[in-house]
Amino acid sequence: MNPTVLITGASGGIGEELARLFAAHRHDLVLVARTEPKLQSLSGDLARAHGIQARVLAADLADPGAPPRVFEAIGQMGVAIDVLVNNAGFGARGAYAEIEYEVEARMIQVNIAALAHLTRLFLPGMLARRSGKILNVASTAAYVPGPFMAVYYASKAFVLSFTEAIAEETQGSGVTVTVLIPGPTETGFAAAAGNQDSRLFRTGTVMSAAAVARVGFDGLMAGKRVAIAGVSNKLTVFSTRLAPRTTLAKITRKLNS
Repeated sequence: MNPTVLITGASGGIGEELARLFAAHRHDLVLVARTEPKLQSLSGDLARAHGIQARVLAADLADPGAPPRVFEAIGQMGVAIDVLVNNAGFGARGAYAEIEYEVEARMIQVNIAALAHLTRLFLPGMLARRSGKILNVASTAAYVPGPFMAVYYASKAFVLSFTEAIAEETQGSGVTVTVLIPGPTETGFAAAAGNQDSRLFRTGTVMSAAAVARVGFDGLMAGKRVAIAGVSNKLTVFSTRLAPRTTLAKITRKLNS
C-alpha cells in the first residue's frame, strides 16, 4: 500500500513539482488548490504515469472554513495522510498603507492560519500512528523584515518559527517536521505578487521550481528541520546573522523596489 501525501497549492510551481516527485516515488496523492481543472489534468497524468491513486480537492484556503472541510473530505475518502505539504501561499507588493487590507487578510489566512490549522488537524493522527512527515514552505524572506511586502515576509517568519518549534515538540515521536526555504523561484508567484520587475528578481539568482522542490523533497525524506534551496540562498540566510535588522530592512527595501 502506497503512502499518501496531501499537497496544498498543487496546481503549479513548487507544489506541482513536489506532486511529480512524490508520484515518482510511489506516493498516492491528494492535491488541493483553487483551480480544479488543472488539478484534474495533473492528477490524471501522474496516476497514469506512475500507477498511483491521485485525488483532487478544490478548496480556497483563504476561507477559514476550508481546512476543516479538507480534513472531513479526507476522512470520507477513508485514507490516512502520511505526508502533509503546506505549500499554498501568495504575496503582494506595495506600501502597507496602500494595499487593500482584504488582500493582506487573505494572505494571513492562506500563509499562516490555514497552514497552522491543517497541521493541527493532521498531526494528531500522525502522532498516534508514530509515523508521518510535514513539509512547510517558507522563504528566505522569513529571515528579514520586508518593506513593501511587509505581511508576506512576516508570514514566512511565522512559518519558519512555527515549523522549528513543532519539529522540537515532535522529536522522538516518529513524526518529522521540515521547513523548505526557497529564494526567488521561477513560478507564477512574482507575477501574482507584482514583484517580477523588482531588483530581487532582476538581479538575484532565480532557481527553477523543480530544483527547489527536489531540495524540499530530499530534506523532508532525510528528516531535516530546515532545507535551504541553493548555495546562493544559504549564503543569504547566513549573512542575515551578521547585519543589524535595520540594515537588513534597508537592503530588502531596495530589493523590493
